[in-house]
Amino acid sequence: MMRVDINKESFNFKKMTEKLAIGFLKILNYDEISSPTLELLMKRFFLSLFLIFNVLSPATQAFAANDRGNAEEAVALVKKGTAFLKANGIEQGYAAISDAKGQFVDRDLYLFVFDATGKTLAHGANAKLIGKNLIDLKDSDDKYFIKEFLELASKKGKGWVDYKWPHPITKAIEHKSTYIEKLENGTIIGCGIYK
Repeated sequence: MMRVDINKESFNFKKMTEKLAIGFLKILNYDEISSPTLELLMKRFFLSLFLIFNVLSPATQAFAANDRGNAEEAVALVKKGTAFLKANGIEQGYAAISDAKGQFVDRDLYLFVFDATGKTLAHGANAKLIGKNLIDLKDSDDKYFIKEFLELASKKGKGWVDYKWPHPITKAIEHKSTYIEKLENGTIIGCGIYK
C-alpha cells in the first residue's frame, strides 16, 4: 500500500488546481489563455465536478423518481395494512406495521396508525413515536397535519392531506401528501408519498 503524506507548507491547493486546469486545457488544445479567463474556467470546472459528484452520489441516485413510492402504491399499502389488521387482529397488526423491515415498509413508503385523539398506535418509520400523542405536531410551515388527518377521517372517512415532513432516509424536509382511511374501530391508518 502506498502512503501519501501532505505537508501543509508544500501543499498549495490553488497551484494544484491551476496545474490541473491547465492540463485539461492542453488536452482540449487551448494554447494560451489569459489569467482571468483561466480562473473563470477553473471555477467552472470545479463547480462542474462538485455538481457531478453531488448529483451522482449514491444517496441521490437511490431516490430518483422511480425509486420513490407513488400515490397508487400508498393507497394499495393502506388497503393491504387494513386487510392485515382485519385478518390478524390489532396486536399482531400493529406489530407488523411497526416493523421497519417488514411487509408494510417499501422504499420511502410506510404505514402508521393513530387513534381518534392523535395517539400513535403503530409507526413503520419511527417506533419511538408509538404511544405518543402527536395531535399538536406541526410541520415546518406550522400546519397541524395530524389534526387534519383526524378531521378528514371524521368528515369523509378517507382522503389526502398535504404538508412538509423529513424524508425517512435522506432526512431532508420535503413536500409530502398522505392518504388516510378511517377504520371500523375509529382509528386511522395512513401512508404518505414524498413529492
